[in-house]
Parts: sequence; C-alpha cells; structure tokens
Amino acid sequence: MQPENTTRPALSRRFSVAPMMDWTDRHCRFFLRQLSRHALLYTEMVTTGALIHGDRERFLRYSECEHPIALQLGGSNPQDLAACAKMAEAHGYDEVNLNVGCPSDRVQNNMIGACLMGHPALVADCVKAMQDAVNIPVTVKHRIGINGRDSYAELCDFVGQVREAGCRSFTVHARIAILEGLSPKENREIPPLRYDVAAQLKQDFPDLEIILNGGIKTLEECEQHLQTFDGVMLGREAYHNPYLLAQVDSRLFGAAHAGITRMDALLALKPYVEQHLREGGTLHHVSRHVLGLAQGFPGARRFRQLLSVDIHKVQDPLGLLDQAAELLRGH
Repeated sequence: MQPENTTRPALSRRFSVAPMMDWTDRHCRFFLRQLSRHALLYTEMVTTGALIHGDRERFLRYSECEHPIALQLGGSNPQDLAACAKMAEAHGYDEVNLNVGCPSDRVQNNMIGACLMGHPALVADCVKAMQDAVNIPVTVKHRIGINGRDSYAELCDFVGQVREAGCRSFTVHARIAILEGLSPKENREIPPLRYDVAAQLKQDFPDLEIILNGGIKTLEECEQHLQTFDGVMLGREAYHNPYLLAQVDSRLFGAAHAGITRMDALLALKPYVEQHLREGGTLHHVSRHVLGLAQGFPGARRFRQLLSVDIHKVQDPLGLLDQAAELLRGH
C-alpha cells in the first residue's frame, strides 16, 4: 500500500494520458510525471483475473509521485470488478476506470473491452457494483459504437444506462470498433474519427463529464477541443512525442512554473533508475519509454541509438544515461 500524502495534486481529467498496453507501465508513468504535474496518468489495462489470481502487488505497484493516477480494469463480472476496485482504493489510486473500448480478439473472448458496448445493462451492473464498493470515482472509457451497433441512438442508450448506474465521467474514443477482421492497431486508424458524434453526446448529456480521446496530436488541438469537451486524452502522441507534456501544466492548467527541459527530465530519472538497478531491473525497462524525447535535432538519432541499442552492451548504464542526457543539452 502507498503511504498517504496530503500534498497530492488534485484529480483533474482536463488532460490525461491514455492507458496503453505494453506502454503505460509504472516506469513510463514515472517518466511522464517528470514532464507534467497535473496530467492524469492511467495504468495499462489490468484484467480482474490478473489481480484476483495473479501477482497483484506487481500489477498495482506505482511510485507516490505518479498521482493523480487511475487504474484501468478489464472485466465484465460485477463482483470481480468490485473486488478489484477495492484493491485499487486500498492501494491509493485516485480513480478506477472500466475498459469498454479495447477491440482485440483476446479480450473479446473473455467479454472484456469494446464488445461490452453491445451489453449496456451489464456495463451498468458492473459500474454500480464498483461504485457500491469504493469511494473513489468510477469512470468508463468506451467507443462511439461497434459494428452492428453503431447508431447514435444506441450510443445514447449505452451512456444513458451507465449514467443511471451512477457513472458521471465518460472518456469517449471517437471511433467505432470493428470487432471482426481488424487488428487493434487497425481499429485505432481505419474507422473514421467522429468528433461530431462525441460533441453531440456532450450536448445531449450536459450533466456528464465527457472526455475526448482519439487522434489528438497537439496542444493547439487540445485547446480547441476543450471549448467543447470537459477534457482531452492523448494516447500514442503522448508516448511518441512526450515532451509536449512539458507545456501541459502552463497551457492547459494555468500553472506558473516553467516547463522542464528535455535534459533535466532525463536526469530526473537517474535516482529512479539507480533504485531499479538495485532491485535487479535493467536500464532498458525505463529507457525504452524516453526515446521520443529526442526528435528533429542533431544528435537525436544518436540519442535513440544509445538508449535502445548500445544500452545492451555497456557495463555502466548510469554513465550511458549521462551521455544520452548531454545530447539533449540546449534542445
């Protein structure tokens, strides 16, 4: 369990980084937190089975500085989800989120993710069970539809039933999910983005917090969408171009503090890396998440090579980190 910290930043969904499998692990989140104090960070999706039957401490572990932090759960059994929501609360998470958007075959077969959009009453039951079990917010991340159930009326039916169960915050990935024939990657790119559908949802459910997700790449776009929506969630762009988070606090939250430099953001990881090495980890576990810090300036390619290729050949990983940081000086 994490120690209580009365100076935690307030939970705000104005800007968040999406849960991304294999990417938003605790090392990635620690790094992103160096860039923004206010962004809400999400875990990778964790299934209820993994928490109930697996190594829950490994799945739930995080660093205190990661707050505000939300645990995303995958599952469709109300009792199991309630039990896992209790674990999230006991470990100090600020929010628990139900995945109703992942389109992969593997999760569909277990009634997890986007296929649940075809079962709004079940999602409502899940949300109610979780809300009855915990005092932290329970939220839902979903698509605007699935193939065969992609009308606006069916989307409103889904949101309406889940709202009746007590959910007040919906993160809307503004694409439908094609459950047969498309890979998860294709499902992030092929179905067209329909921001207009998400905007209509906000208009028709003004009492709900509606967070927009899908295809957002710049802070200019964030500022534009925030005129319509209550928040924005960035996924792949935040991972591949993480330095945009360095301006999030000042531009989207009105913070007075200056954004951290690329070099200082990398050097801030050094004590964390030292601790991770002492625990038997490798620098690669952490450094694979920082490659996007270097883009479009002399030395950027060398930076990425150092932390992805040379890293496996050196005896002094911390020295390599210093070497990589020097390439970021002045950029």
